[in-house]
Amino acid sequence: MAWPKSLNAAGIIEKLKQKIASLQQQWRRTRREIERLRQENEQLRQERERLREENERLKRQLEEAQRASKRQAAPFSRGRRKADPQRPGRKSGAAYGRRYGKAIPEHVDQVIAVPAPVRCECGGKLKVESIRSQYQQEIVRKTIWRRFDIPICRCQLCHKRVQGRDPRQTSDALGAAAVQLGPDALALAVQMNKGLGIPHADVAAVLKDGFQLQVNRSTICRAVERVARRGEATWHALRDAARRSMVNAIDETGWNVEAQLRWLWVVVSEQVTFCDILPGRGFEQAAALLGPDYDGWLTHDGWAVYYKFLRAGHQSCIAHLLRRCRDMAAVASASAARFPLQVKALLEKGLALRDRYNQGELSRHGLWTATGRLEAQLDRLLVRPVRDSANRRLKNHLWRERSYLFTFLYCPGLDATNNAAERALRPLVVARKNWGGNRTAKGARAQAVLTSILQTARQQGKNPLDRLIALLVGKDPAKILDLVPPTREIPQDSSPGPPPRKVRARDPLELVALYAVPKAVDGTQVSVQP
Repeated sequence: MAWPKSLNAAGIIEKLKQKIASLQQQWRRTRREIERLRQENEQLRQERERLREENERLKRQLEEAQRASKRQAAPFSRGRRKADPQRPGRKSGAAYGRRYGKAIPEHVDQVIAVPAPVRCECGGKLKVESIRSQYQQEIVRKTIWRRFDIPICRCQLCHKRVQGRDPRQTSDALGAAAVQLGPDALALAVQMNKGLGIPHADVAAVLKDGFQLQVNRSTICRAVERVARRGEATWHALRDAARRSMVNAIDETGWNVEAQLRWLWVVVSEQVTFCDILPGRGFEQAAALLGPDYDGWLTHDGWAVYYKFLRAGHQSCIAHLLRRCRDMAAVASASAARFPLQVKALLEKGLALRDRYNQGELSRHGLWTATGRLEAQLDRLLVRPVRDSANRRLKNHLWRERSYLFTFLYCPGLDATNNAAERALRPLVVARKNWGGNRTAKGARAQAVLTSILQTARQQGKNPLDRLIALLVGKDPAKILDLVPPTREIPQDSSPGPPPRKVRARDPLELVALYAVPKAVDGTQVSVQP
């Protein structure tokens, strides 16, 4: 190192000290940087290990799913047995429970005298001590032939041909079409096909094996179309009844018509189930069911189309969100699973509040107060940042649904889920698995008409078979069955919404979409702002 000539020894020493201090400071910075890089390297190594384990787990799940898709013996198996499964069958002793038995019939159609055995197993003679009775209820596997002797008349005034008709006739046809099936047989075939989802060929097999009744598949198909034509008036009346209903659950699922994707829509109120098969799943199709100005209450799964019913009150299905949170927590890491589990806990608190109110443990004011606190907890949870992409999607969905999650708490009596619509779709999903859909548009119309009539009859506790027979023997094409409620339906626990709640100025939660309901369940005008 070259030093200036004017610099003395003390200056040189000072310069060296400064240089040494600078080098030490640089060394400390270098050590800190090395330590930071070492920590970052350790974090990256741990992250790599976590990703490797998650990759292995996902590979195992993919392999299990691929194997399960090819395993047809138990397609709905959970894959793992319970650790402590319940013992099958009835419990013994006092734990058996309440015992039930069929009542002894008041009228017996047939009495059979059972002959006494001749000898005992040991060879000894037997003596009758008493006669005990056993009862058996059985169906008669027998078909009968009826002949209707129909008078053919001629009007002496206008010379019009008029013929008589018996209430058990399904048609006035004579000549080549004079041999027909009776209303009971046709109604049973239609019920098995549309009510139970049994294909036409299987229905014909049941009638042949069970009742020795030879029926072709085409006969069953024509019977279905005939009953559907006569049920059109009732079907339209059920749609009008659904539009009058104060509360409806609505849902849709895919359906094939002529090998093309269509959508099966269902609307379920307290007394009516209405179905229709439409070409899309937009607001135009939903409005075709309920009308664009429907102003009642809708419970649904959160599909964005339903919120276009601007005059209606909405309840987003809690069950769908709970299932989504459970599925997310099952596959997420421990840190990522925290958010869906917290959301799940809040939703379950809402259901617990509903149960406490129904049991009389909470007043209505207490219910609304607890609901406000619950919503505040949800808001605080949603404003927190999340890193996981699945959690971000759930968070964004909850922000959109925020105003419609706890409507059932502000309006007691409103269902928290759309399970009613899901249950109405279940038999149709089974039928779709059996035959895949409808081959023609006419068959799809018949499917919608008969499904609406059969499910509404079952919903009201009326015999669906009797309603089909009434359609078959009826002569009036505009006949409306006794399934249509005359007035607007109001649930038993009807209650207005809570009074409006003011929001503080400059509150960060002011940007949350406020909830506004046009009418209460009992029809009164209210305003609800959670």
